[in-house]
Amino acid sequence: MRIDIATLFPDMLENYLSQSIVGRARKNGVFELECHNIRDYTEDKHRRVDDTPYSERQGMLMQCEPVYKCFKSVTQGRKPHVIYMSPQGKTLTQQRAKEIAELPEIFILCGHYEGVDSRVLDAIVDEEISIGDYVLTGGELAAMVLVDSVVRMLEGTLSQADCYEDESHYDSLLEYPQYTRPEVWQGMRVPQVLLSGDHAKIAVWRREQQIITTYKKRPELLEKAALTHEDLAIIHKLTNDENG
Repeated sequence: MRIDIATLFPDMLENYLSQSIVGRARKNGVFELECHNIRDYTEDKHRRVDDTPYSERQGMLMQCEPVYKCFKSVTQGRKPHVIYMSPQGKTLTQQRAKEIAELPEIFILCGHYEGVDSRVLDAIVDEEISIGDYVLTGGELAAMVLVDSVVRMLEGTLSQADCYEDESHYDSLLEYPQYTRPEVWQGMRVPQVLLSGDHAKIAVWRREQQIITTYKKRPELLEKAALTHEDLAIIHKLTNDENG
């Protein structure tokens, strides 16, 4: 997979995306990534890429031409899927991250100031993505979140698929509780089933705990999950217990 990111702060992105699991996957060739400084594509001698908007709104707006020149120079006739990180976009989900991970090439545009002139967005952007209903000073943090969530599902990033398939949101359920040594900490014990070595019983326990955790913390997710009769029985019991 190839990922290009257009930004005013390439060093910010490079610093994070060269670290830890994502950085190792990048170094090992699991994916290609390059950050492009939009300021390199302006003809302004002061390297400005912004101007005042045609409205009474305060702040500055990124201009069309530097963004467009950056896009054309980077893609050179190719047709990547172009994503603009924006609070107006659809909220990023695990399912959408999985779908993006299957694309051969993406181009991510990071806005700044009051955003980007809408004309260049109309010209090149395929999709707007948000990481939540709040506003950041720029798209760089959101872009890092997107890349991290996508890259970790590429083959070769993690040691095996179940490293992410068991995690929260993968199948619209939250992850089961996790424990490590010591076996007893401040009087609290690791559940005995996890010490039993019985993989079948552990699998049943994990599923039950996923249902219980999701029911208690994010019950709306259960509406999208593929639930079995056993899952529904657990939910029914939880509801009855709540209702006394």
